[in-house]
Amino acid sequence: MDSKPQLTIWGRANSVNVQKVLWCLAELDLPYQRIDAGMQFGKNDQPDYLAMNPNGRVPTLVDGDYVLWESNSVMRYLCMAYGHGAPLYPQAPKARAAVDRWLDWTLSTLQPVDRPVFWGLVRTPPEKRDMVQLQKDADAEGVVWRVVEAQLARRRFIEGDQFTIADIALGAFARRWLGVEGVTKPKLPHLERWFGEIAGRPAFVRFIAPPMS
Repeated sequence: MDSKPQLTIWGRANSVNVQKVLWCLAELDLPYQRIDAGMQFGKNDQPDYLAMNPNGRVPTLVDGDYVLWESNSVMRYLCMAYGHGAPLYPQAPKARAAVDRWLDWTLSTLQPVDRPVFWGLVRTPPEKRDMVQLQKDADAEGVVWRVVEAQLARRRFIEGDQFTIADIALGAFARRWLGVEGVTKPKLPHLERWFGEIAGRPAFVRFIAPPMS
């Protein structure tokens, strides 16, 4: 593959799904340009954008004449096309499938319970928040994070001793979960230990750590 890809990422920097891709790009040390799109920036409802991504969501990756949407698929592609065997996305079938399951689980199980808590506490003005409902939502999300807590009780990273894109996918959401305030959350020491380690990575500091919005 071309060692100097011409990559463009469409999407706003405060989107958790864009953040995952930017983190992955940084871990792979890949050059790219990013174009703001979505929410206050618009563009994602325009015909040219919808021709690339019919969902009208972000991010969208453009690699030459190749277009790809869905953030976890973008991370997989970047690792396979330009990772040159990097352990970020292991090649052995069982190890790769183990990473893939967490990418799928993040979308199927974690993101649905994260969204109401994040939107309610970060993107809703205080006077419009239903704190009783938000605590119920936080309780539901806490149950899901206990699955990750149990996994991390036995290993350094999500799938063993090696940092992978599973840690990126979960880490971007853990930033939101551990960063919101105003609700009671369960104590999850293994999650917090893992988060403290990944939060020191330069790409996390650059793309995930900034104030949530």
